[in-house]
Amino acid sequence: MKFHKPYHLKNIAQIIGAQFVGADDFEVLGMNEIHVVEKGDIVFVDHPKYYDKALKSKASVVLINKNVECPKGKALLISDDPFRDFNKLTLHFNPFQNANTSISSSAKVGQGTHIQPNTFVGNNVKIGKNCLIHSNVSIYDNTIIGDNVTIHAGTILGADAFYYKKRPEGFDRLISGGRVIIENNVDIGASCTIDRGVTGDTTIKEGTKLDNQIQIGHDTVIGKKCLIASHTGIAGCVIVEDEVTLWGQVGVISGITIGKGAVVYAQSGVGKSLESGKTYFGSPADEAPLKMREMASIRSIPSILNKMKDK
Repeated sequence: MKFHKPYHLKNIAQIIGAQFVGADDFEVLGMNEIHVVEKGDIVFVDHPKYYDKALKSKASVVLINKNVECPKGKALLISDDPFRDFNKLTLHFNPFQNANTSISSSAKVGQGTHIQPNTFVGNNVKIGKNCLIHSNVSIYDNTIIGDNVTIHAGTILGADAFYYKKRPEGFDRLISGGRVIIENNVDIGASCTIDRGVTGDTTIKEGTKLDNQIQIGHDTVIGKKCLIASHTGIAGCVIVEDEVTLWGQVGVISGITIGKGAVVYAQSGVGKSLESGKTYFGSPADEAPLKMREMASIRSIPSILNKMKDK
């Protein structure tokens, strides 16, 4: 998430009441999670396991809960609770805006686009040309939709990320300040849910087609010309490369990559990154020919046991 203008480190520290290490006028351009962080961004870290990764990342400012040596060219924000303070920054720079109309006055809708009744279009939404948005679709704030996109009834674009920190009193939500981006020539079926990024973008690229009742998690990127069948669930921070096919009821764990042209058969559970151009099946998913041989071997076990008994 980029700020509307550059801020100084001292200003950011004052917003969250944190100490800082670095020049007062050290320039801060935005805030992001570790997997999408860029130069000029703030990244937060609150576990020793990830200190080194955060300090060596592209981030210019590290929001951290320990006094550590500041890497050259970077700055630190010292906080007793970086998770809480990252949420404070999200709310400060991207506060919730109430809506009073079904289609926000700040939304931009392209020529030839049709929006059916009972659809909600939030603040700062951009919809391209020649789109068809069916009834009862909800398009949350800041969503960007390209040209020639069809979205069927009941779909929701931009709900919060499923991202929580466990605390003694319960689960604390990481507030979402990212967006959903739908590129040109995408079709989205009925009752799909595509969550916005925490600080970055959840993106569906050009020419991809989604069936009904599909869930796509925060910050996931779906490549060009993919086919995704009904009841598939894709967790957050997944990269699905171009021309991938996921058949019905596939489940995909977070933080992995599915290579270009891969095909995953129905009801498979994807628990690791998959190579390009191969076909996969099973739970956990593996190359389909290998999985089929394993199943054939399992079916032969009773006859093998019977032969052993006869001996």
